[in-house]
Amino acid sequence: MPKAIDFFARIGLTLQIVKTALAAAVSWLVATAVLGSEFPYFAPLASILTVQVTVADSVEKATQRIIGIIGGVAVSLLIGHWFSISSFSIFLVIILGMGISKALRMNPQIVSQVAVSSFLVLAFGFQEEGYALERVLETLMGSVVAVLINALIVPQNAIPEVEKSILAWGQQGTKTLRFLASQLRQSEKGQLVGRHETDALIAATEQIIKALQLAEQSLKYNPFLTHKRTRLSRLAVSVKRLEHITTQIRGIRRGIADLNSAHIFESDLQDTLALQLAMEVTAECLTLSSLTMVEQQDVHRPALANAIREAHQLQNCCLYNLRSISSNRTLRDVGSILTDLNRILAEAER
Repeated sequence: MPKAIDFFARIGLTLQIVKTALAAAVSWLVATAVLGSEFPYFAPLASILTVQVTVADSVEKATQRIIGIIGGVAVSLLIGHWFSISSFSIFLVIILGMGISKALRMNPQIVSQVAVSSFLVLAFGFQEEGYALERVLETLMGSVVAVLINALIVPQNAIPEVEKSILAWGQQGTKTLRFLASQLRQSEKGQLVGRHETDALIAATEQIIKALQLAEQSLKYNPFLTHKRTRLSRLAVSVKRLEHITTQIRGIRRGIADLNSAHIFESDLQDTLALQLAMEVTAECLTLSSLTMVEQQDVHRPALANAIREAHQLQNCCLYNLRSISSNRTLRDVGSILTDLNRILAEAER
């Protein structure tokens, strides 16, 4: 099934398009059978506007659509009782409908829907008895059909996208920390050291957060993916850890930039090999940690434990070397880098 979906998506027939077309057809059929209306066009129109990426989004759109048409019908019936269809009545029904909706601070989608519904009902609503009620029922049917089809037919599961984003973050985190290690003693770059790489890591973190939010939306109101919620809650905890690590790496970048700008490595800390090794091994832990977060088997956990153990040893070696530093500023700045490295390991080994 996934291969077939990918094939049709490449030629423009995405799953959402197919669902939208099917929802429109089924809603027309249901409205015709239930209401006996010859042209229940409000039903497929509601379905087209309701089908969204996630079931939660579809429910929200359906709610907006239903509230909008009820408001539009109410305004048009009020105006239509006193005025026939004309330029003035159209102006009046739209300005009143949108104005009242806006005053009630309704969603912009509802405001627009009130305007459209009030106009259509004003234009056609008095040609036959019960027209307005039928339009409301058609909209309700179309919205319900769209939500059901979106939930029943290949419901979206965005968890794989979260896992993919976590793995991409792991690679970027390792790359960033390695690069920062290589920039020790690069005094000519000053405050700009590692800025591009750190920004890329921040972007990767934001991508994970967006993927997580979409996954949470995809599971909301979807009874067929409830078994995925435990998995998603665990991934959400992992994402929080990655956010914390990103913060620590940003701190390391600032620390190295400050040390380079002050030419500390040329005076108080000429031997940076131990610190570089500690940063590089800690960087390896990020890729391994992301793998353990995604893979439900503990395949990479032994390698992660060994890397964390080695990183702790190298960081302790750096702490031992701090005793030879006489400058308080150097002790403070290098100590802050080691503190951030230790916090990264703490997050990685949870």
